[in-house]
Amino acid sequence: MLQAHSILWHYLWVAPNILLLVLGFLSWQRRLYTDYPVFFAFAVISAIEQLIAYAADVMPSVTPHTWWLIFWACLVVEGLLKFALIGEIFAHAFDPYPSIAKHGKILIRSFGIFLVFTASIAASRAPQDSLFGIVNGAHLLQQAIYLIESGLLVFIFAFLKYFRLSGMRATFGIALGLAVSACVHLATWAVAANSGLPASKRPVLDFLNMLAYHACVLIWFYYLLVPAKAATKSAVPLPENDLDLLNRELERLVHP
Repeated sequence: MLQAHSILWHYLWVAPNILLLVLGFLSWQRRLYTDYPVFFAFAVISAIEQLIAYAADVMPSVTPHTWWLIFWACLVVEGLLKFALIGEIFAHAFDPYPSIAKHGKILIRSFGIFLVFTASIAASRAPQDSLFGIVNGAHLLQQAIYLIESGLLVFIFAFLKYFRLSGMRATFGIALGLAVSACVHLATWAVAANSGLPASKRPVLDFLNMLAYHACVLIWFYYLLVPAKAATKSAVPLPENDLDLLNRELERLVHP
């Protein structure tokens, strides 16, 4: 069953993208796209891209070279959309705190440059897993995108954890789904690149990536469409968020 072009393989490639289109339609109906326009664009475009890649893969008339060109195009567009989506996640998390958002953007851009540099070094030192340049290039670009994506998401999660921010259910769910998919892809790539797996075992890693993406889409369904439980009101005033205090102090320093 864990073989390319098996029933499970077809399902795991097609079903998550159909679900993602459904999620995009429901988001449009519920007007969630007004709050998360980049996520809406990402869901629809990436799902269509993957379905096109799937159709090209199963069509006998499409040559391997043409398929890899399609994969390259999909990878570049998806990478740009992911980075824009991470920017949207950051904005939703910190825009209520203008001073924090301003300084945070400087930090995350600096961290992003560091990650790009790190990903470039990792790609240059990575072992070649194919005799064909177009395949190697696609794999290295994919690795770099997931490495940068994972680093930026860890940065955002660290900020959220440190300042104990809550009440952003949809934002957290979008970030969590991206993080799950990125971390699993990085882990499977590391195994493929360093463990010397025989070619017969490589499809197992592909299935893990597909399962992770399926889980990612289900996470987005849950956090965007399932209503949160009503929080119980406390008669005792809650302590002020540390981020509110820090934001006011930064405002005072910048605008004395």
